[in-house]
Amino acid sequence: MTYTGEPTFVTTETTTPDTAFNRHGVTLSENVKTAMDAYFADLNGETPNDLYRLVINEVEKPLLQTVMNNCNGNQSRAAKILGINRSTLRKKLQLFNIT
Repeated sequence: MTYTGEPTFVTTETTTPDTAFNRHGVTLSENVKTAMDAYFADLNGETPNDLYRLVINEVEKPLLQTVMNNCNGNQSRAAKILGINRSTLRKKLQLFNIT
């Protein structure tokens, strides 16, 4: 796999999400695991609440922003890249106030 610049993680139609490599050969999954390990370490044994929602909310907005920027605002193209329906994308863009 060849790094192409932007976006940081490169996938193609023949790769799966867990094979999205950055320019250093680190997968997106590995980056998420590292971030989650650091998050739990910072909790010092405290138990988090509603962790799934927290992570999704932290990841979804920048994901949508990055894809929309990469598609120059073309919602049809962005929806195809994301693998979601265009109407679902529009709802999410409105939810996060992304224009």
